[in-house]
Amino acid sequence: MTALSEIKDGLGEKIVDCYQHSPKRFYLKIKSKDLKVAADFIFNQLKMRLVTCTGQDTPQGIEILYHFSLDKTGEIFSLRLLLEDKKNPSIETLALLIKGADWIEREMWEMLGINFIGHPNLKRLLLAEEWPKENFPLRHEHEHE
Repeated sequence: MTALSEIKDGLGEKIVDCYQHSPKRFYLKIKSKDLKVAADFIFNQLKMRLVTCTGQDTPQGIEILYHFSLDKTGEIFSLRLLLEDKKNPSIETLALLIKGADWIEREMWEMLGINFIGHPNLKRLLLAEEWPKENFPLRHEHEHE
């Protein structure tokens, strides 16, 4: 059974959409409420490694991707979700489940304004303490919202 098949079997309807970008690169769209269950399955059951997380400001909301690697095959599986409330983007932290998510969630909080609910140490990592608290460097206004 392939890793993709295992993920599809394990997560079932939690996967809203699946896109294969290349032979070893997969994007799995999920709802934000399903992140913890999906990440737990991929990390703890399938023993994949959290590589990094990325976030971006889009016209539809704040998009977050959690990138996992199956090192023995070189495959990368990214959990992709959208936080539609750009005024108050929030999601449950993965830092309590996956220690490696701690700093990258802090960075996304600081640079994009995402509140990671339950994060054990949500404090500045990159910006100076005097940087304005409501000024998120990676946010931008879109002309066509």
